[in-house]
Amino acid sequence: MAGETETEMSDPLPGDLALVAARVEDRVERLLDIETQRWGAVDPELLHPLAALRALVMAGGKRLRPVFCHWGFVAAGGDPEDPRIVDAGAAFELLQAFALIHDDVMDGSATRRGAPAVHRRFADRHAAEVWAGESRRFGEGVAILVGDVALVYSDQLLPSGSPELAALWHELRVELNIGQYLDLSGTAVGGVDRDGARRIARLKSGRYTIERPLQVGALLAGDADLAAGLSQYGDPLGEAFQLRDDVLGVFGQQERTGKPVGDDLREGKPTLMLAVVRERAQGAELDLLARVGDPDLDDQAVTDLQALFVSTGALDVAEAEIAALAGRAVTALPALRLPPHADLALRDLAAFVVARDA
Repeated sequence: MAGETETEMSDPLPGDLALVAARVEDRVERLLDIETQRWGAVDPELLHPLAALRALVMAGGKRLRPVFCHWGFVAAGGDPEDPRIVDAGAAFELLQAFALIHDDVMDGSATRRGAPAVHRRFADRHAAEVWAGESRRFGEGVAILVGDVALVYSDQLLPSGSPELAALWHELRVELNIGQYLDLSGTAVGGVDRDGARRIARLKSGRYTIERPLQVGALLAGDADLAAGLSQYGDPLGEAFQLRDDVLGVFGQQERTGKPVGDDLREGKPTLMLAVVRERAQGAELDLLARVGDPDLDDQAVTDLQALFVSTGALDVAEAEIAALAGRAVTALPALRLPPHADLALRDLAAFVVARDA
């Protein structure tokens, strides 16, 4: 779902990203303040899951989904000060929280955004308190519930709109889960071919990170034609986003990504790079490649696999695809006849998405 590696950035942010992020974070905080007060009065134990959700959402992330939703709205003539677009951005952030929490349970990931994943947080609490039952099952059960609550809150925050907006919101959530199933099944069978890897990249993350937020924004502003046209930009850029994430999952630095180096290799994530390596590896390289998916992969094996991804040209293939997809996205913009400030913002965001290191 979201095998993302987002963390806070110190680099300049394009497209009013910092401003959009601040507004969205404030909206999420206000919602969680109300819910914490409400449910804490019912039972103080309920403060713990809500605190875990707050900690995850506020721990970082570049808020890309809210900013693309913002620019889809503005491009369609929406007022950037309209509180509805802030609510929509907050809905995307809580949808992302749902995706990340469940993703970490499915992948068995220990950390997220530099802190213990939600399921680990509650498993550790269970063990420390010496409660009855199995700590792992308790932690995973609580994490599933916290993710479900985040999903409900995202629905509550999404502003009402046209039937087309409601249909798109439902579709993007189905796509997200369908893509995650393909990711899980691809991992289980030991990888997929290039087409399968790219399909997963688009469905599990690309669409709901860029294309769908843009379209939600445009539909919220009442421009269904522009919403359809924005796919020409959002679809290729969304795939480029996930391919960059896949590169970072193998080569990223933990202090930037908030995830241990090589986690995607330990999980056996079915990526385009892995598909290329499987096509090209020979001899002793096949023995090394067979270690992909081993949860106990040590640092030396990760380093050796990184070298294999380079020597077989898999990294070069991924980088070439990222550049080509980003180029397609930007090339599509003139035909959309966007307001100049929206056109410029989307160009800047395209460059940011593909050049990021976290």
